[in-house]
Amino acid sequence: MAPIYRVDVEITAPVYDTEVTSRVEDAVRNLFPNAEPDERFGEVTATVHTLEHFSECLHRQEILDTARGEFFKHREGDTFHFALKKQAAFEGRVNFSVGEPDELGEIAVRVRVDEPDLEAYVDHIAPPTEDGRPVDAD
Repeated sequence: MAPIYRVDVEITAPVYDTEVTSRVEDAVRNLFPNAEPDERFGEVTATVHTLEHFSECLHRQEILDTARGEFFKHREGDTFHFALKKQAAFEGRVNFSVGEPDELGEIAVRVRVDEPDLEAYVDHIAPPTEDGRPVDAD
């Protein structure tokens, strides 16, 4: 029987005066298609309960090790967080924002894992690799 994952993903992105809100919403939806963005007070927020599409993007772009590093680097108990560049997200690509903040702002993502546990969930969405290929846990 496949494990059941229970996660809460909070997504927040600033909307600057020079930006079109719908484009920021599209950037969020491109990586998190189940999101229903809501605009308030100069930002777009959304909540989803799956990272399956995001995981598919990580696999397709072959950046599983980078993702795992970001997830574990920013782990706090049963949560982890990371930031993504808006322009790349608008184009449907994952590009982690590290170092200097992006001039367009970042899409901030906070993931809280209820079940089974954080490590198992990270292994599910961004499995460990060997020679650049996901390692089968079986």
